[in-house]
Amino acid sequence: MAKLHFFFSVMNAGKSTHCLQAKWNYEDNGGRTLLFTSAVDNRTGVGVVSSRLGLRAEAMALSDADDLLSIVSAEHAARPVTAVLMDEVQFMTKEHIRQASDVVDLLGIPVMAYGLKNNVHGDLFSPSIHALLALADQINEIKQLCHCGRKATMILRYGPDGAIDRNGPVVEVGGEGRYVSVCRPHFKAGDIGPSARSRIGATA
Repeated sequence: MAKLHFFFSVMNAGKSTHCLQAKWNYEDNGGRTLLFTSAVDNRTGVGVVSSRLGLRAEAMALSDADDLLSIVSAEHAARPVTAVLMDEVQFMTKEHIRQASDVVDLLGIPVMAYGLKNNVHGDLFSPSIHALLALADQINEIKQLCHCGRKATMILRYGPDGAIDRNGPVVEVGGEGRYVSVCRPHFKAGDIGPSARSRIGATA
């Protein structure tokens, strides 16, 4: 039975790597996948899913007005689709997530969605994440460690001087060097850890 899967994590936990590995697994077994990302995410070019390990693949870039169900339906009619993969879903809309659930329920195609659960303010990232937590059949955490060794569940954003930015806009594409994933106590304390502090010193 097809399911809507949500794989969530903090930053630098390997979400895109996981997504691209799933794509490879399906296709290595003779399947056909459709890979989507957000048109908002242009860090490595619009319509590209890229991991920090160097893996990358072309993807369909969804804008707010795009209808995921219509796109997948047309592709599936032309040639059967085995699975749909969606990366950076925190930048997509809640309508995209509802359409993803329709892909599962109406077309019988599994959908695997990957994204950040929390934002730098300590809240759920966006309406699309609210929708996924409500609609997903299966929710899976891709784990990352804080600098202290605990599981990282939060994200801090900091400036060139190391000052924590808790008031800026939620969506700030790029600038990965300004983010660090931490546990909840270090999020509350605003402690970015020794590695991040050393990077600031090296570039100051």
